[in-house]
Amino acid sequence: MSVPRRFLPSIASLRALEALDRLGSASAAATELSLTQGAVSRQLQALERQLGVDLVVRDGKALTLTPDAAAYADELRHALDRIANATLQVQSAPLAGSLNLAILPAFGMRWLMPRLPEFSRRHPDVTINMSTRLAPFNFATEAFDAAIHFGQADWPGTQALLLKHEQLLPVCAPELLRRRQVTEPADLLNLPLLHIQTRPRAWADWFARHGVETEAALTGTLHDQFSTINQAALHGLGAALMPDYLVEQDLATGRLVALHPKAEDIGGAYYLVWPITRARHPGLLQFREWLAGQAQPEDPLPR
Repeated sequence: MSVPRRFLPSIASLRALEALDRLGSASAAATELSLTQGAVSRQLQALERQLGVDLVVRDGKALTLTPDAAAYADELRHALDRIANATLQVQSAPLAGSLNLAILPAFGMRWLMPRLPEFSRRHPDVTINMSTRLAPFNFATEAFDAAIHFGQADWPGTQALLLKHEQLLPVCAPELLRRRQVTEPADLLNLPLLHIQTRPRAWADWFARHGVETEAALTGTLHDQFSTINQAALHGLGAALMPDYLVEQDLATGRLVALHPKAEDIGGAYYLVWPITRARHPGLLQFREWLAGQAQPEDPLPR
């Protein structure tokens, strides 16, 4: 793709505009960029001439951006970050390169992390850098090659590999049952329920699956991550509907007890997703091929 020169200003002038917007003064921008204030001003003037628009309001020595220029600077900030990250990858990448992966905190720590030593042994030339994200994001503005995503395989502009259907099990601390009896699903309505923000209908769907009518809004406390809801359950604050892989150890040690005979798939799964534009990334190709061997069958449970 050939882009006209007028749409590709110099990096120096773009950095000057972004720094002025972020720092609020020409002197601060000059200090950060190791330039004089005059040099910053000249970079901005050159940018204005090239674009053919006014970007800066000049009041004596004070420089401020116009509203349109401030919006432009915000877009530039994301682009400059991506350039910097891409440059860092080229400089530090081993043979197949670095793979920047966004992971969900609980799934990443409990399911993915124990498996990664095998990948490292098989592919020592691939470095995996990981950051946690709780919600989908824009691959165009975040420097990730792939992400571990929960939900459906419907992230725009991506391809996906199914890793694991989420199977949920109701659990609680043993002391919560000392004065209560749970023999059938409807009895769980007599317990304080713990809810998680990312699965707002989890309890309602679980009760519906078992033919239990519930009120329009189930009461209980709301938590933002499985790590916090797990701690709440361990301390007897209520019953939690938890993925089976997260509570295996607590069930085995008796710190939690199961309130139903088996974990069940009530919808939703974990996927590795990647932008179509990154599909040929060498490290991602190796990671996907290996991860496919760790994934469960497409539909393990009867529907």
